[in-house]
Formats: sequence, structure tokens, C-alpha cells
Amino acid sequence: MDLSAFQWQLDRPIRMKTAEFQKEDRLTHCIFAAQLTRPLLDKLCFIAEMIRVLSRTKEGSNKLRELLSHKRAMLYFTQPSTRTFLSFMAACQILGITCNDVRDPSVSSEVKKESPMDSIRMFSSYFDLIIMRSNVSKFAECCAYQMNDLAQNSMRSVPIINGGAGSDEHPTQALLDMYTIERTFQFDHKENSPRSRYMEMRRKYSDLTLGPDNKTYAFCGDLGRGRTVRSLATVLGQYKNVTMCFIAPEDETLQLDPDLRDNLIGKGVNVYELDSLDATVNGKPVLEEADCLYMTRIQKEHDTPELAARYQQLDLSHYKLTLDRVSHMKDYAPILHPFPRDSEEAEIPTDIDNDPRAMYFRQARNGMWARAALLLHIADAVDHLNVLYKEFYGVSAEESLQ
Repeated sequence: MDLSAFQWQLDRPIRMKTAEFQKEDRLTHCIFAAQLTRPLLDKLCFIAEMIRVLSRTKEGSNKLRELLSHKRAMLYFTQPSTRTFLSFMAACQILGITCNDVRDPSVSSEVKKESPMDSIRMFSSYFDLIIMRSNVSKFAECCAYQMNDLAQNSMRSVPIINGGAGSDEHPTQALLDMYTIERTFQFDHKENSPRSRYMEMRRKYSDLTLGPDNKTYAFCGDLGRGRTVRSLATVLGQYKNVTMCFIAPEDETLQLDPDLRDNLIGKGVNVYELDSLDATVNGKPVLEEADCLYMTRIQKEHDTPELAARYQQLDLSHYKLTLDRVSHMKDYAPILHPFPRDSEEAEIPTDIDNDPRAMYFRQARNGMWARAALLLHIADAVDHLNVLYKEFYGVSAEESLQ
């Protein structure tokens, strides 16, 4: 795929790019995790909570489906996907958006040598939003530039949402991960109720605070090729007093990207690179220190024959959870995984699934609410949601949810 026409835009610093993908404080395209500033994350997580609460009843669900029933979305997923595709489809359905999809380029006009950029522009003629996943890095970014160019020339332009681009970015996964982390670290907290789980945990962990600040996050697995880790770590770097422990096999292709490491350190994050789930940080086992553990699989689909042969020499048992390892974790520490997990390597065996700290299925479900929140935000329809919530419950969301 020839993206050379956009090379001068691709080569710019990230801060210059993100400024072009928003209007005032609202995103016009969602391409990078760096666009998810802390104020925006707080807003999107709150919107997601409103949607989740309203969807509990038939009446609320029916009202939600009226919010964007006049919109149409194209899901252009030319890289295999289950959770991202289905959760975006579900998010669209929650809001009443009509969806169509292309998941196989062989059934599109690309077989007739239509360029992917022409395909995107054609989709924009029929749809109000394009959600896309590609195995080509930077493709979604270039599509957003194309839409901006069209808008500047008073031609039809629609928002682009990056549902995963090559191995470099997965911003909406970072969004749903943060929604999961935010909800988990509220501990069902209600005005310091003495019966809240937060107060219970505070009695055992005296330094525990609400929210994502002041936490140690551990990431384990294929960190070098894992776009989910890159995106979430980028977002978490905005929070206060954060420590990140990156646990990966001793192969440079699997370890933390040096640019990401430098970026995190520059933001004041305490960064540790470790070679085992049994490693120590400042003399203490990392699993005892972690407030949140983010597991990932080894992404074999990216292997060359040479890499596959190299990886066969690695002892991957150091990067797999066991019941014994989980028993050393903090009582409240969520175990997350972006999925899919590897059923053969079993980085998280199924016998851990019933542990209350195993949050990965709930994390996947949260993708519906988080992505629906993003769609409402991009469509500039959040005010309508606020009105709907107050009409439905008789009080504002701020009064009932905070």
C-alpha cells in the first residue's frame, strides 16, 4: 500500500498530529492513544457509565437507540478481529446506528485494483462514520488526513476511528482498559460508606487510594509487538505517582520499545524491566507489589521462521500465571488481558477464570460501553444523553452516579 503522499504528515511530532484530529475539546477522529487526555478519559468513562446504567432496562435501551438512529457506520475490518469488531457493532446497535461491514478485501473492489484510499473515500459517500482495522501501520492515520483534506475543500468528510493499526496503535482498547481500571479502583465506593469494599481493603492496605493514581501496573508477555500495551501505557503515563513493571522474555523483539520507555520516564513514571513474573522490585516480589496485572499472549501471527525458531529456545513458563502466583497478588488487584489468550500456551489458564480478580471477561464487555461513549462524543450528541438521563431518572447523571 503506497502511503508516500502522506509521509510529510506521518513524520511530524505526535502533538502536531493530535491537534488536527479535534475541534475544541471534542475528537473529530480517534487515531492515537495520546489523544485520550486525562480530562477526556474522565468524560468518556462517565458517559460510558451513563450508557451502561440506562441500558439496564428495556425502556432505557429503547431511548438510547434513538440517540443516533439517523447515523450509518461502516466497519472496515481487513485484519482478523472478534472482540473489537463485535463490541463496535454492539456499541453502534446500542445507539441505534445502522451498520455495514467489509471484512474481506477479496469481496470488495480492491480486487479490481481500487486503492484502499479510494475505498475509504467511497465509504465516506455512503456512511457517516468509518471504524477500521488494518494490518498496515499508519493506514488509519492517513485516512484521517484524507478526510481532513476533503473537509478543507468543502467536500464530504466523516470521522475515522482506529480499531487497531498494524502493531503500533489501538486507542479504543486503551479506552476500555481505562474504563475497566477506573471502575475497579472505585471499589463500589459510595461516600465513604463504612460497608464499602474500599474501606474493607483500606484496613488491609493502608496506602490504598481511589482511582488509577498511586498504583503499580505490571505488564507481561509480548510487549514489543503488543499495540494494546503500548496504547495503555501511554495513557497511564498521565496519572500521578505511577510505577510500571514490564515483564518480557529476553528477546529484543518481545521487550519494551525503547522509545516508549523513554517517553514514560520523561513523564515521571517509575519504569522497571523484568525477566519473570517471579522477579522482585526493590526487594519485593513484583506480583505482591502490583495493583493491576495486564497479561498478553506471544503474538505468533507476527513470527517469521527465524523468530519462531528463536522463541522455541525461550522458557515461557516465567510469563504464565498459575494459581500459586495469583495467590500472592493483592486481594483487589485486577488481572486484565486484551484477548485473545493462547489456548495452547495458556498464559492465563482457565482455572484462574473464577478468581474474583480475573476481570478480563468483564473488561471485554466494557468495550461496548466505552466505545458507545466514544461514538456519542465524536457525534457531538452527549448533551442529548444528559437530557435523556435526567428525563428517565428525574435527576442528572452527576447527582446519581457520583
